[in-house]
Order: sequence, then C-alpha cells, then structure tokens
Amino acid sequence: MISAKEIAAITGSQPNDVSLYVSAFTHRSYLNEHRGFELPHNERLEFLGDAVLELVATEHLYKTYDHPEGELTNFRSSLVNYKILALIAQRLGLGDHLLMSRGEAKDTGRARQVILANTIEALIGALYLDLGYEAAQKFIVKEILVELPGIISGGTYVDPKSKLQEIIQDRHGVTPTYGVISESGPDHNKVFVVASYMGETELGRGEGPSKQEGEISAAENSLKNLGI
Repeated sequence: MISAKEIAAITGSQPNDVSLYVSAFTHRSYLNEHRGFELPHNERLEFLGDAVLELVATEHLYKTYDHPEGELTNFRSSLVNYKILALIAQRLGLGDHLLMSRGEAKDTGRARQVILANTIEALIGALYLDLGYEAAQKFIVKEILVELPGIISGGTYVDPKSKLQEIIQDRHGVTPTYGVISESGPDHNKVFVVASYMGETELGRGEGPSKQEGEISAAENSLKNLGI
C-alpha cells in the first residue's frame, strides 16, 4: 500500500489525506478479493482526474500554441490517450503500487495499459481533491505536458481517421465507415473490435477500450494495409 513518502516522490507534493491516494491505486478487482477493504476503488477519482487533465491540457494548449481549434484538439487527443498515459504511468512506477486481483496482476497486455492510464487519471483526481487545482496542474505540467513537443514534432497528433478519410475520398470519392465487430469484457474493462470499410470492402481492424479508440486503431491498421 502506497505511503505518504512514496506519494510525495511521485507527485512532488506532500499529501494530506493518504487514503485518497490509496483509493487512486485501488482497482475494482481488488475489492472482490478483499471484501473487508474499507476504501473505494478508483473509478470515481478517475472520472474526476480525467476532467482535470483535460482542462489543464486545454488551457496549456490555448496559451502556448497559436494553432486552429481542430489542430489543438488533435494535440490534446494524442496527449491524453490511454497509450501515452500508460507509458507515463510506467515511467513513474505507478504499477508498483497498484492494488488489484491476482488475475488482473498477471495481465501484461492492453488491459494493463488501460489500468495504468486510469490510475494516473485517478491520481490526478486525488491530488485535486487533496491539495487543489495548482498541485494537480503542477504534476500534469511536469509529468504529462512535457510529452507534447515530441508528439507535435513527430507528427503523431495527426488523426488517423481524418487521414484515412482524406485519402479514400481523394482516391475513390467515398467516405470510410466503421462498424463494431465484437464487444467483450466487463463494463469497467471493455474491449471493442472495430473494422473500417470502403463501401462493402473491409480496409482494416483494430481494438480499444472504447468504440472511438477502436475506430482510431482500425484507421491506423487501414493506413498500414494501404502502405501509408
């Protein structure tokens, strides 16, 4: 269970209410195996932290970059997607402090990435409730917004769906569509398999924790299949 010293080392701020942070590191599955655990799991904190992260990122983008709204939206989406957040969580060692079921602890694939991304959002929510907006903002700027220049210079902010649509419309005069092939997993850890189509022709498939993420993954796969 994470300590006040460990929280301070990760966030750069001395916590007041350690229990908030313990909750931030508690996955829903842990409560199934520890019925007497007195603290809630992290999903409500994740909900709050997601909103705080989006606000801080949006404010920073607005003040720092003189780009049109569409590009700023793409910058933000690339920054706060679960893959980037999972990598940041790994860099910070958040996985070492996670409380989860034995089954979840064995998973090292996409599900673990989603859990790590959710944990960093829950941690932001805990920081916000415990120490206020400025503490959460300080953490986000130092640990998350620092990734923005690399995302922008590398061009990874370009929305694969927009790119695929532009290419298909230019070459064939039609707009690609998307359809969910399958949906599996519990409500808190869904996996959506999505295909992209040009008319009746399937262009590619992808998966993600939401339909939107699945569509993005399918678009990426379609571009790869087209040699782009």
